[in-house]
Amino acid sequence: MIVIADYGAGNLRSVHKAFEFLGIDAVVSDKAAEISRYDKVLIPGVGAFGPAMETFNRLGFGDAIKEHIDKGRSVLGICLGMQLFLTESDEMGAHKGLDLVPGKVLHFPRGIDKIPQIGWNTVKYSGSESVLFRGIPSESWFYFVHSYYCRPDDPKSIAATTEYAGKKFCSAIEKNGIFAVQFHPEKSSEAGLQVLKNFAEF
Repeated sequence: MIVIADYGAGNLRSVHKAFEFLGIDAVVSDKAAEISRYDKVLIPGVGAFGPAMETFNRLGFGDAIKEHIDKGRSVLGICLGMQLFLTESDEMGAHKGLDLVPGKVLHFPRGIDKIPQIGWNTVKYSGSESVLFRGIPSESWFYFVHSYYCRPDDPKSIAATTEYAGKKFCSAIEKNGIFAVQFHPEKSSEAGLQVLKNFAEF
């Protein structure tokens, strides 16, 4: 069973409904102590990095997630949830993240006309070892809503990339049980549902 961390993220209910549609058992909890009962944790996210990180840590989710990973269990971050996994973000000032994946969260270059990126875009990945994209053709379409992107220090942690207005960025991470996607799988039709299913079943 999967536990969805409730720290006030806006897309929490739609993620839960996606699992219900797939027939996958998932519960929502705002109690960090309950994470230890589950093998998989999902971190949703819509909003600003700083306030989200503050709430996340105040509720005890930061330490609970790190302990969860140390036990060899897995976690999936979505959109802002992905960004929280990195070392720091420059969104509205400098803010420390969970540092599960060394790297930074950066704003799209100021010269790009349309920020945030809102809408469908393709995701490119390679290799048969990917967990999240198993059975999904590379360059499938997924739904994005974001002004900031992740730049991991280690290229090996990058599972997929996407290009927006000439800027190629990391759109998925897979690293030692840590999974994350910048797009919203719960809003990405069949391909997105397959990503959630792959995470639940691997």
